[in-house]
Amino acid sequence: MASEGITVERTEWTVPKWLQGLLALVLVAAALALLGMGLARTGSPVLVEVDGRSIEMRTHASTVDEALRRGGFHLFPEDRVSPGLETELEPGTVIHIDRAQPVALSADGRTWQVRTHTTSIAGLLSEAGVRVGPADEIWFDGELVDLQTPLAGGSFSSRQVSHRGGLRNPVETTTSDPPLVALHRAADLTLDDGGTTTTLHTTANTVGQVLESHGIKLFLADEVTPGLQARITPGMTVTIRRSIPVHIKVDGKMIRTRTQAETVAGALGQEGIALVGKDTVEPALDAPIHPYLTMRVTRIHEEYVVEFEPIPFETVWVPDPEVEIDNLFVAQKGQLGLTKRRYRVLYEDGEEVGRTLEDVWAEQQPVTKTMAYGTKIVIRTLETPEGTFEYWRKMRVYAVSYTAASSGKSKDHPRYGYTRLGWKLKKGIVAVDPEVIPLRTRMYIPGYGYARAGDTGGGIKGKFVDLGFEKKNYESWHWWTDIYLLTPVPPRKKILWILPDYPRFPDRR
Repeated sequence: MASEGITVERTEWTVPKWLQGLLALVLVAAALALLGMGLARTGSPVLVEVDGRSIEMRTHASTVDEALRRGGFHLFPEDRVSPGLETELEPGTVIHIDRAQPVALSADGRTWQVRTHTTSIAGLLSEAGVRVGPADEIWFDGELVDLQTPLAGGSFSSRQVSHRGGLRNPVETTTSDPPLVALHRAADLTLDDGGTTTTLHTTANTVGQVLESHGIKLFLADEVTPGLQARITPGMTVTIRRSIPVHIKVDGKMIRTRTQAETVAGALGQEGIALVGKDTVEPALDAPIHPYLTMRVTRIHEEYVVEFEPIPFETVWVPDPEVEIDNLFVAQKGQLGLTKRRYRVLYEDGEEVGRTLEDVWAEQQPVTKTMAYGTKIVIRTLETPEGTFEYWRKMRVYAVSYTAASSGKSKDHPRYGYTRLGWKLKKGIVAVDPEVIPLRTRMYIPGYGYARAGDTGGGIKGKFVDLGFEKKNYESWHWWTDIYLLTPVPPRKKILWILPDYPRFPDRR
């Protein structure tokens, strides 16, 4: 059996030339770094005090200037270094750096940056050669200040340096922008306030701002020239023409205002108050205006007023022989008439102060009311316990009762107990109003009986009767009742055809 053979091939790896070059550079840089570290550790020790910090380092520099430059410290011409930059270094030298404060300064139309060691606004402006006027404004970081304000309140742009054991690569930090000191120049202007002249110094931009900053009060009607929005220019003159306070009484109210007008007419026109028709004003329209003048406007107008007055109608009574007695009816309705009067009425401020009658006429004549009353007499019979009676009139009356003792005469009176006709008072004799029931009239009264009208009394009026009694048979009456007037019928001229409507006691029976 034949045997199989194994063949092994060898391959050789070669480093590229570019990689060989890179490795060579790395080795050289490492060697230089080690050399630098060695040199740094072999230099003279130096202590740098700057920005409130102490930084230790070693250096092979021969002077302070060279050491700071090698240490990466950036200096400005205004910075102070102690000892001086040309001083030769000795081991253990302490270098003090007192940095100047950066400040932005704006004045007289330009802005620039300065560095200073001064601690006040006054010192800064003095160093910069900027003159400050008595009314000029100084603003420090947006706040109004004075010359004695310290600069320490600002924020500074400076470089803070620290070492990490070597001479290179100091750590630098920078704060915000430097503080701004701005000088606003005051302009001089002349103020003519109602004839009084004053010189004002101001940094304001407009006339309105100037007046406000100086506490000068203006009223709406005051005139300012130039206008409140006008820009301030040096040497300008601002004139205030003051308005005059006045009062106007009109339409039920008092208007307190101010005016530039010279006359009453102008003041009223300013307020839009017009005189219409016969309106008046005091004082007159051409009267001159003076302070606190009171003008009174009276509104006057006329109008015609028509008033209506009713004319009462008359009522007449007419007999109707076809209608039975004691029946009434309206034969013709009455109607009121109408009188019209036209007046010319004068008003002042809405109040009537006078009226004149211009015309009177009857718009409508009254219509007379006609009432008819019956005059027909009808004889009827009445069945009673006392017998049958003929009567010609039935009448509703209010009945009371009396005796001789209640007749109003004392017992010693010569006519005590006797009636108006001289009859002896007893039951069956009735006191009546002779205008309604004639004396001697025969009548029948239910519950009382047959009677005759034989007496009168001061309180017996209208449909009122007083029934006579003797003491022994007295009965008290106080109610309405019907009575019957018996035949014969009296003469027509003695009949009261229309009965009165009194007394007016309520009829409960």
